[in-house]
Amino acid sequence: MGIVNATPDSFYSESRKIAAEGAVNLVRQMVEEGAQIIDIGGQSTRPGAERVEAREEIKRVVPIIEAVHVAFPNLLISIDTFYGEVAEAAFQAGAGMVNDVSAWSIDPTLLEVVAKHQLPYVLMHMQGMPQDMQAAPKYDDVVNEVYKFFTDKLSVLRQHGVSDVLLDPGFGFGKTLEHNYALLGRLKEFSTLELPLLIGLSRKGMIYKPLNTKPEEALIGTTAANVIALMNGAHVLRVHDVKAAAEAIKIVSLAQES
Repeated sequence: MGIVNATPDSFYSESRKIAAEGAVNLVRQMVEEGAQIIDIGGQSTRPGAERVEAREEIKRVVPIIEAVHVAFPNLLISIDTFYGEVAEAAFQAGAGMVNDVSAWSIDPTLLEVVAKHQLPYVLMHMQGMPQDMQAAPKYDDVVNEVYKFFTDKLSVLRQHGVSDVLLDPGFGFGKTLEHNYALLGRLKEFSTLELPLLIGLSRKGMIYKPLNTKPEEALIGTTAANVIALMNGAHVLRVHDVKAAAEAIKIVSLAQES
C-alpha cells in the first residue's frame, strides 16, 4: 500500500502531492514498483496535528482520487479518513476501500458508509486522538488491550454486515516506543483473529528516534522493521517507499517458502 498525502503538513514531505498531476505521477511510480493499493489522505494524523474539517478534506482528496482512478481504473484506491462525508465523496470519485484511524469514534456515520457500499475497511487501534495521543500513553499489556479492542469492534462490524476487514495495530497512535516494539515483536498473537494485518511503520518516530535521525533518513530502519513485521505475520505494508517494501516482501517470501 503506497501512501499519497494531499496535505501540506504530513510528517514526511516526500509523500505530499497536493496537485492531481503530481499525485498521478507518484502513483505511476508506485505501481511500477509494485504497489497494489494506493492510500490517499487529506488530513495529517501525526501527533499534535490540527484537525481539518470534512469539506476541506473533500476539496483536497476528491480531485486526486478522480485523476488517479482515470489513469489507473483497475487500481484499488483507499481513502484515509475518519469522516463519513469524505468516505462517501471518495467512493463516488473512485475509491474502493476505507482506512480509518479512529474506528468510527470521531464520526459514526463512517461505519454507515462502509456498510452501505460494502467497502473493505481498515480497523485501526488508537489510544486518544491525534491531538493528544502521545501525551501519556498507558497500558497494562498493550498487545492484550489492542487484541480486545479488535474483538469488540469486529463484533460491531459484523452486526453491520461488514466482513472484509484488515487489522492495523496503530503503530505510533497512542503508544510509547516500548509499546510499539511490544506490538511488533508479538504480532503473531493477532493471527487467531484470522484477518489480514496491515502494518504502518514507514519512517515513523519509532524508527528514526532510536536511530537519532530524521524521517528522511529512516528508510533502512523502516525496511528492517518491515521485515520483522512480515516474519511475524503482516500481510500488507503501508509505506512511502514501495520499491524497498516490495523487495522486502520478495525476500521474506523466498525465505518462508524454502
